[in-house]
Amino acid sequence: MTEYKNLLVQMEQGITVVTINRPKSMNALNSSTLEEMKQLFAILAKDEATKIVIITGGGESAFVAGADIVEMQKLNPMESRKFSILGQTVFNTIENLPQIVIAAVNGYALGGGCELAMACDIRIASTKAVFGQPEVSLGIIPGFGGTQRLAQLVGKGRAKEIICTTNMIKAEDAYRIGLVNAMVEPTELMDAAKVMANKIMSKAPVAVQLAKDAINRGFDMNLQAGLAYEADNFGICFGTDDQKEGMKAYLEKRKPVFAGK
Repeated sequence: MTEYKNLLVQMEQGITVVTINRPKSMNALNSSTLEEMKQLFAILAKDEATKIVIITGGGESAFVAGADIVEMQKLNPMESRKFSILGQTVFNTIENLPQIVIAAVNGYALGGGCELAMACDIRIASTKAVFGQPEVSLGIIPGFGGTQRLAQLVGKGRAKEIICTTNMIKAEDAYRIGLVNAMVEPTELMDAAKVMANKIMSKAPVAVQLAKDAINRGFDMNLQAGLAYEADNFGICFGTDDQKEGMKAYLEKRKPVFAGK
């Protein structure tokens, strides 16, 4: 695996843990970090050894505290649009990875950090985690997908409230409004993420990928188009060895052994 300046990458038993590692700047996302993420996730998308990806932040205080304001404050309109598109491209890649991606949110997830967490499939938060989109207090708006994904997760009205008031959302409130899937004590965060990862890995890999694909693709379709897409992916499952093994194991009252094909 390539060495990165701003990322730590650890692979273990099918799980790749990606740590945003700029603790002195609270893991703020600058162009260099985003370019490294773009390179890494393009590799992981084709890595058959990686079954699940977990993204977390280095240090104890922040997941990602936002995009790098030191860099952003120097940008002109054209440069800032390019920066926005870079972040969106990286986060779209994460959202559309064939693998399930879990965000283990260990601290502040503000601005680009909240947007990164929302690009992941599942979010597990430490009780110390804090979420927010503070951009309008800086004279800008969320630019890495926040205006779109936040509304999809919590509804338009609440998204407008969070973005336009810049109110910080504590972990328990994030859980209550559906911004995160689970909340655990800080010492349990990575274990909880890995427990979920291992549970997902025990299921049929092709079916998991096709389920993620159907949810993502169908979300932007009308109901009838989404149902048709679901039926297509449902049919694909029946051409796999995993489907045959899964149903045979069920009828034989034993645990299935999936080959991922």
